[in-house]
Amino acid sequence: MPTERTSHWDKVYSTKGENEVSWFEDSPELSLALLDEAGLTPAAAIIDIGGGASRLVDTLIAAGQAHVSVLDLSSSALEFARARMQATDRVDWFVSDVTTWQPTRSYDLWHDRAAFHFLTAPADQQKYAEVMTQALVKGGKAIIGTFAPDGPEKCSGLEVARHDAESLHAIFGTGFKLMATRRHEHTTPWGSVQKFQFSTFEKVG
Repeated sequence: MPTERTSHWDKVYSTKGENEVSWFEDSPELSLALLDEAGLTPAAAIIDIGGGASRLVDTLIAAGQAHVSVLDLSSSALEFARARMQATDRVDWFVSDVTTWQPTRSYDLWHDRAAFHFLTAPADQQKYAEVMTQALVKGGKAIIGTFAPDGPEKCSGLEVARHDAESLHAIFGTGFKLMATRRHEHTTPWGSVQKFQFSTFEKVG
């Protein structure tokens, strides 16, 4: 499955422009607000899961963030972000499937705007939770955005698993405490509206 996922997303990013995918946003305002609410400081270590071509990394580096990592299973996706930035040496780039990734450092903040909902198999969801647990420091925060229960059933030709805060908490387990949740309506570049939910968890175990 990881190999199939990599092939799919490499094809998407090698055939479409940065702003030709449904999840494109010109400015990551919601992600920044949620990171601030989660206790973002300049010295905090942040990882963006499934970051791809997202502009979150640009904004964080421009604001002086000291430790930013971006993980995506598509090297083509990360090249979009690298090409935009002049200070890519200040970012750790990881080409990997999150379910098989081995973190080499600890993080204060874990951000995933919409990678988790592409994991439809319970085994993959559990592997994700295990990696997230390993990567976060105790007291660290995880911000997870997924399609809401009334959101799209497919994205980029793939089935997705829709979630609310309770279904996510059931997967992540008692080692995490739900801190906050909110609904969000994302407008795609072509004007359609997709319903998301974002939940913030704190690692307590």
